[in-house]
Amino acid sequence: MKNIVFLLILAIPFLAIAQPDFLKTTRGEIKLTPVLHASMVMEWNDLTIYIDPYGGPDLYADFPDADLVLITHAHGDHLNKETLKGLNLENAELIAPQSVIDDLGPIPLKRINRLDNGRSTERLGISVEAIPMYNLPDDETSRHKPGWGNGYILTIDGTRIYISGDTEDIPEMRELKDIDYAFVCMNLPYTMTVEQAADAVLEFKPGVVYPYHFRGQDGFSDVQKFKSLVSADEGIEVRLRDWYPGD
Repeated sequence: MKNIVFLLILAIPFLAIAQPDFLKTTRGEIKLTPVLHASMVMEWNDLTIYIDPYGGPDLYADFPDADLVLITHAHGDHLNKETLKGLNLENAELIAPQSVIDDLGPIPLKRINRLDNGRSTERLGISVEAIPMYNLPDDETSRHKPGWGNGYILTIDGTRIYISGDTEDIPEMRELKDIDYAFVCMNLPYTMTVEQAADAVLEFKPGVVYPYHFRGQDGFSDVQKFKSLVSADEGIEVRLRDWYPGD
């Protein structure tokens, strides 16, 4: 019996999912659960949104099936076909840039909605706006070209939520207005430094910011340093959460 209990304890970190947070709207709360890296699930008023689902379908076993799936771009830690193929998406709508749709393959979905940078759509009562995400400088070394992927602004019952995707410190991010919650990436060499991310956040001033997508080639970015830098503005709350359960 003791051996069985010990094995179960060992298994827990590999099956763990981060604890949920709650984002306020005027009609209840959005339940946010970090899943892995840039992947998250939002649940609001019987509606479930998967964002960049990644890490294998088992990580989503305890969530309701998705009504809406947002994918930022076609890299494998965002468009993860192995994960998508293991999910029940027959009643789900996808919102994605053309690059994702071109690479999607035979994933059964209820509807596919193409969304380009600068465009917006309303699906299932939620407004979704596509925001540029790209690397600087925009040259042959860029892993993310302008227009190839999307950041997103979701407006849910008046609450505005920014999801950066894989971006560097671009003007379009700094020019954002009235963002209640922001999810901002920081990992080299793919996106930006902690200092760049913090400086941009201090300019567009979301109410709450979550550093996410912070594992790079050399391990994890220093999110505590990010929090210290951003906390210079007392009007911005920094929430550090576990985006890498088991690590």
